[in-house]
Amino acid sequence: MPKNPPDRTQRIIPYLMYKDAPAAIAFLIKAFGFDERERYAMPDGRIGHAELGYHDSVVMLASVWEGFGESPLDLPNVHGHTHCYVDDVDAHFARAKAAGATITAEPEDQFHGARSYRATDPEGHRWTFATVMRFPK
Repeated sequence: MPKNPPDRTQRIIPYLMYKDAPAAIAFLIKAFGFDERERYAMPDGRIGHAELGYHDSVVMLASVWEGFGESPLDLPNVHGHTHCYVDDVDAHFARAKAAGATITAEPEDQFHGARSYRATDPEGHRWTFATVMRFPK
């Protein structure tokens, strides 16, 4: 019987929808340092499914499909965000800013012991990147 989840796969995986998934993949690689692990392109150029990795974690994404999900560009409000731990939040911030990410909060030490910043991608998905600096008391 296959192992569930497969080896090296986390149990909870964000799945994001994009109007222009190929452009989103290029941006996420350039700005946030993801690497492309899988891409299933459809004949019309849309992405049926893609997986981007960051160290031992994965984010899945696809082009918008009727009945499956919407891009934040089509929603009145964004209802969530993706939180990612990085080794050096300040270096990650510099990379994202240089690549054109919309920064919504610059790096700052948080009460819970992490240093983090927030950004949005070109379609409005919200991201938080953090480095744990100390454990809270």
